[in-house]
Amino acid sequence: MSTRTEPDPAIRYLAVTFDCHDPAESARFYSEALNLPITLATDGFVLLGREDSPGLGFYRLDDYEPPSWPDPSVPKQAHLELGVADLDTAQARLIALGAVEADVQPQPDRRRILLDPAGHPFCITL
Repeated sequence: MSTRTEPDPAIRYLAVTFDCHDPAESARFYSEALNLPITLATDGFVLLGREDSPGLGFYRLDDYEPPSWPDPSVPKQAHLELGVADLDTAQARLIALGAVEADVQPQPDRRRILLDPAGHPFCITL
């Protein structure tokens, strides 16, 4: 059993980065969905976030293949869980921003699975 210590000031959690074809488009989607500003943008990488919290990064990968979830041929490596107050309202907003509803919805009364513009699955959950 370990005791909790203060974090090493030289190491800090900065961001989660997703591979995609178009970093600008993925960043636009999440920037609008989560109200996060762009803090860094190059041709191949865009970072969203605020100084006081970790961000989301999007990295251009020329041979990127979207996850084929739930088919495991191209697995999802990670996904975001977003908390919402109303599933229908949040889903409508995210679809208007460019998301699509996944074909598989195991618990649609509690959680909805959507795909972002690059094909990454993410959940909206009550």
